[in-house]
Amino acid sequence: MAAAPQRLSPSSSSSSSSSSFLPVREVGTLKLPAILNGLWQLSGAHGQIDEAQAVKEMSSYVDAGLPGFDMADHYGPAEILYGAFLQEYRGSHRVYGLTKWVPPPGPMLRPIVEANIQRSLHRMKVGSLDMLQFHWWDYHDERYLDALRVMKALRDEGKIKNLALTNFDTVHMKKILDSGIPIVSNQVAYSVIDTRPEKGMVQWCLQNNVKLLTYGTLLGGLLSDKYLGKPEPRVTNLNTVSLKKYMQTIRQWGGWSLFQELLSTLRSIADKYNISIANVGVRYIADKPAVGAVIIGARLSISGHVEDNLRTFSFPGLDSDDIQRIELVVRKGKVLRGDCGDEYR
Repeated sequence: MAAAPQRLSPSSSSSSSSSSFLPVREVGTLKLPAILNGLWQLSGAHGQIDEAQAVKEMSSYVDAGLPGFDMADHYGPAEILYGAFLQEYRGSHRVYGLTKWVPPPGPMLRPIVEANIQRSLHRMKVGSLDMLQFHWWDYHDERYLDALRVMKALRDEGKIKNLALTNFDTVHMKKILDSGIPIVSNQVAYSVIDTRPEKGMVQWCLQNNVKLLTYGTLLGGLLSDKYLGKPEPRVTNLNTVSLKKYMQTIRQWGGWSLFQELLSTLRSIADKYNISIANVGVRYIADKPAVGAVIIGARLSISGHVEDNLRTFSFPGLDSDDIQRIELVVRKGKVLRGDCGDEYR
């Protein structure tokens, strides 16, 4: 008999009323919760942040059973606030901090790479990064391999626990592994309507023990009960970078009318389990092959969805009928062109 999956539970001091425990999944050397808190919203494109309050709210996320944070060197003060949180946190949970390095094109000599990694270590107040996820803008400039070789050396020296990628396509992931550089994950957009990872990346990841960390799974918040039965938002009402971005994804897939049909189908499935549309959308992706975790934006000091996020795993899972109903609607739209990350190049 297979062992039951490991799960993370809220601390006894948590005010969470959810009975859900998050599954724990191995990504490299880490045992990550299946939902990570995304800190992209701290970049400044989603409203003003009360930094002191944001640090306090990180504790509430961790104590509720959501101890993983995804950030980047360019997400405003995200790394600094995470470091401040770590210095203040007195709870018992193991906290996970995943960051990214997104350098401009240029030479990738060891002093340059190491200085940037050292900056993240200093900001985050850690001696070793749990995970460093690397992004590169131009595949024609193969100095990304130079950067990764230096990062591999820094990993071997203990400054990085796990080396990973973000927004790389399948061809270049393969090239990196073939160059002798081990990676543990690739962070990519993956949602009910953006299924580009299924064109070949998922199968490659399964064959090479690489996990996918997914973002955009809730389409910037558009995949939610808030937009069910509502007219298409005006451009002036799309008040965050994410809403603008994922509204474009919806248009490329099939448009607002078809999206409403999808939301209605998801709501019907959600009623069956007494959960939200967002829960269905996240669970649909979280249970896909090769997925290590789904990243959900945490708008610290602005809005919180801790309770709803925890309900994602409050039921056994979507059954075959649920999945068939979802995919029946999804197939009415277009398969998005290209591979993961193409929109950044």
